[in-house]
Amino acid sequence: MEAASLKILLVEDDALLASGLLVALRRASYTVEHVGDGPAAIQALAHNPFDLMVLDLGLPTLDGTEVLRVVRAGANPIPVLVLSARDATRDRILGLDLGADDYLVKPFELDELLARMRVLLRRRSGRQVNQVTVGDLVLNPENLSTTWQGRPVELQRLEFMLLLQLAENPQRVFNRAQLEESLYGWGEGAESNTIDVHVHHLRRKIDAAVIKTIRGVGYRIGDLTK
Repeated sequence: MEAASLKILLVEDDALLASGLLVALRRASYTVEHVGDGPAAIQALAHNPFDLMVLDLGLPTLDGTEVLRVVRAGANPIPVLVLSARDATRDRILGLDLGADDYLVKPFELDELLARMRVLLRRRSGRQVNQVTVGDLVLNPENLSTTWQGRPVELQRLEFMLLLQLAENPQRVFNRAQLEESLYGWGEGAESNTIDVHVHHLRRKIDAAVIKTIRGVGYRIGDLTK
């Protein structure tokens, strides 16, 4: 299922954070509806189909935990990814026990949020969750592990996320700005050659053919099925 056909409900009362997330999620080709409190979230879910809800817990009027209770009491199976500054173990356990599918503590990095969203969306669609395979390359987004031709490859987190972005979209060419946005999020600067450095490291650690350069455009995953 293409990201452009997926509809996300973003429930976040922090206007600055919500604005940044809206930009990032739409650049990732998701259709996003934003609401800023619990009652509006419940109303939106009652009248519109969504593929995933990104839910803050510290909401005005009605706390996010109450939103979760209402959603699950109504037998709504929508995947829920909680975003919260509440980092105590008991808060995470409560969120998961109430029916959240994943729990990400603020502050978070955009690439991790997008990766966790992809895992939940694959699970909803019934696709294989635990790995992405392109030829002899196997990526596991749940534990950030990589194998090439059956042998493990040690990658830095950003190297893994870059490779995963390409592997999950094997027909798509990404320019440097798109890849920087995916890895570093909004408002974070990256050196002009950062993506090129990551690509160089990936080719050295795995194989020169793992990433193909499309001159004047950017990069895509290599032809690894030959």
